[in-house]
Amino acid sequence: METLLATLADWKPFNAIVVGDFMLDQQLYGNATRLSPDAPVPVLHVTKQENQPGGAANLCLDLVAMHGTVIALGIVGQDSDAAILTEALQKQGVDASSIVADPSRPTTVKRNLIGLAQGRHAQKMFRVDFESSEPISTSIEQQLLDRLDAHLAGADFVCIEDYNKGVCTPALCQEIIKRAKLAGKPVYVDPAPIKDYSKYAGASAITPNRTEGELASTLDQKNDTKSLARDLLERYNFETVVLTLDKHGALLDRADLDEPVSIPTQARAVYDVTGAGDMMLAGLAAARANGLGWIDSVRLANAAAGLEVEIFGVAPIPIEQIHHEILSLSAQTRGKSRTLNEAMVMTKAAKNSGKTVVFTNGCFDIIHAGHISLLQRAAALGDVLIVAMNDDHSVRALKGPTRPVNDQENRARVLGALECVDAVVLFNEETPIKLIEGISPDVLVKGGDYSIQTVVGAEFVIANGGRVELLDLVDGLSSTSTIEKMKHS
Repeated sequence: METLLATLADWKPFNAIVVGDFMLDQQLYGNATRLSPDAPVPVLHVTKQENQPGGAANLCLDLVAMHGTVIALGIVGQDSDAAILTEALQKQGVDASSIVADPSRPTTVKRNLIGLAQGRHAQKMFRVDFESSEPISTSIEQQLLDRLDAHLAGADFVCIEDYNKGVCTPALCQEIIKRAKLAGKPVYVDPAPIKDYSKYAGASAITPNRTEGELASTLDQKNDTKSLARDLLERYNFETVVLTLDKHGALLDRADLDEPVSIPTQARAVYDVTGAGDMMLAGLAAARANGLGWIDSVRLANAAAGLEVEIFGVAPIPIEQIHHEILSLSAQTRGKSRTLNEAMVMTKAAKNSGKTVVFTNGCFDIIHAGHISLLQRAAALGDVLIVAMNDDHSVRALKGPTRPVNDQENRARVLGALECVDAVVLFNEETPIKLIEGISPDVLVKGGDYSIQTVVGAEFVIANGGRVELLDLVDGLSSTSTIEKMKHS
């Protein structure tokens, strides 16, 4: 876990090529409060329409959210939907200039009808598909390969995202794998639900879910997932198989392993599994491009896919949010202590989700009811409370050689045990200004014994659109007075 966290803290951008079935996802939202007078079916009164890249295009957006530079290689028709799709990709930072227009087929469109009834949450009512699953012609294959050759040298890896819509033909997939291997570039595959994986043979890694893997295996006993993963690995000469197992995480198998390794994931409240496979592949490929080993790469991919299933529809998960999630999971063993860089990741992830970040600081030597009251009221001012705590050296400089009574590890552990505190960050400077400038909180909190003019960082926070809150102290309670009472006793 420490290697994974260190890599996330020093995350580097990468270059990717995505080949596959590019689609346009359309969402038609509206109210569904009545039945049609001419048939017993609900009527959707459309109030909003959204267009979003889907299929392999969604994988591109996932990779961009992980700080990737992405080249899209796929097919669209010569129609208005093609323009909507390519413009949406380019607007979100994907290079769509190598997508080929094929006049013999339509742009693949998935039109979702989403109703809202009686004030409840949105629910998909129906979907209409516009597509062709006919294999692309050899001339279109060659155009895609020519464009692959133009970008391959500058890529860190190639992803094949196959939805079985005719783009990922056996000839195209095998030629991509061959050319990528010659160039020293790994190829990661999210397979279609098909019975034969021969067209992906020799790929660096493949990420089927359990159902897809069982479909492509010829084993008699397919409920043995370890045998299933090993069968796929050996049958199709893959370097790596990552078999995804829903709430049970994933199973990693490679030729250099004695047996497959089970990698668990966090239990989730699953809201919508759409896009989870894309996110899994994106997380795996991006992690490998950042030098992570296979186990840590699957851990990151598990976390990314887990976040995806908790939202309705499809939305890219930023790497900062994935980092924050893994930090939160690691808190089960390492508590809530964070470095400044980790706290900055938390802040960015929170703000990307529209949350308010609150910051306060102090020595917190002997925790008393006054501390609890202030921290609870501070937490109520936002969504995430980050507490900066003076380290032992800093406390001695402020309070004298007999302080602190409790060392920094124990003080941080006590603070981290409070439900209202989300992170504890140590600092050894005279003031926490470096932390305030790095975290840039929305709300800066201090006790009522300060004025705004004397609060360190107030000017910075206000200048950056935040605010300062001064909270009344609980009379007669302080660490110093507690120590004096103990001495007198």
